[in-house]
Amino acid sequence: MTEAQSIDRTPKPDETAAVPVFSVVIVNYNGGAYVQAALDSLTRQTRRDFEVIVIDNASSDGSVDNLETSGLPAFTLLAETENHGYARGTNISVAQARGEWIVCLNPDAVADPAYLEQIASGIARNPAVNMFASAQYRMEMPSILDGAGDAYLIFGLPWRGGFGRPATEMPDEGESFSPCGAGAIFNRERFLRSGGFVEEFFCFCEDVELGFRMRLAGEKCVFLPGAVIHHVGGGLSGRASEFSTYHGNRNRIWTYARNMPSLLFWPTLPGHVVLSSYVLARSVLNGRFPATWRGMRDGMKGAMRMRKAGNDDRKHHASLWQLARAMAWNPFRMSQRRVHVRPIQKRPAAGSMSATNLNKTAL
Repeated sequence: MTEAQSIDRTPKPDETAAVPVFSVVIVNYNGGAYVQAALDSLTRQTRRDFEVIVIDNASSDGSVDNLETSGLPAFTLLAETENHGYARGTNISVAQARGEWIVCLNPDAVADPAYLEQIASGIARNPAVNMFASAQYRMEMPSILDGAGDAYLIFGLPWRGGFGRPATEMPDEGESFSPCGAGAIFNRERFLRSGGFVEEFFCFCEDVELGFRMRLAGEKCVFLPGAVIHHVGGGLSGRASEFSTYHGNRNRIWTYARNMPSLLFWPTLPGHVVLSSYVLARSVLNGRFPATWRGMRDGMKGAMRMRKAGNDDRKHHASLWQLARAMAWNPFRMSQRRVHVRPIQKRPAAGSMSATNLNKTAL
């Protein structure tokens, strides 16, 4: 799947050792000192039944050259010879992971010591759930939210729920549309069965797209307020950079085109066009018009191809009511980046993925 320049494990895994419950995946590209800070936060975890996989996308800043990993239960460095982007980088890592659960952690994020413990508790409380979202606070200003799961407007525009809002608005445990990739948790088997992230996205919106696809298959996402990470947010790509603006606008169109079932697609398409026009007009005022236009242009060019690629997923989608209920309907909620987390609707646990070893004492 990939030509890795080198693979470094510290310490060398014992093939007879117990399989870890969690595989923490960090995709790095010129992450500087952030990478070590993320690893340091993992050395302080109250649970020890995890491994860490860092995949480095051909960084040129030496950010993975001298990592201190002796405090981790198991560590793997995948040193790549090209920049795969976040989507393919994660897929490569998940294919090599040994844990039952994948925990995606951005290199510009640090986890609270009880992070994995809180995830395990959330999984035990929700045995039928295969994806979870973390509680994200702004690294440089903990009184401000970085996110509480990703939200999705029914007209095809996603946003990070609560981004930039006061931390007092952090919601209780509930259902978000999908997890934010900075702290997304997936059952590994379910992630692989879903096909993982769409690699053509490269980065941005790949988390929303996968969450949407899994929802079409009947899954839901639970937001865990106790599973806390502190995130710089745009620490690597920039919150308003040309790169993030282009990919964000292109990929949101692809997400909508690929996944929205026809019975919802056609009625919401006029609203999608109107709101996209508003986004384009606003970009003139904030100086992002060139990247916004290019992203939307390329998104529209690839929209029919993406819709065709999602045919099978849309044919066998779950209840339209359940899907529509998980989305937001008020554009003003999106414009204010408000949290969108609903109370959990309990479903039978029949056929759910197991939560093996989660109630065992941490190693």
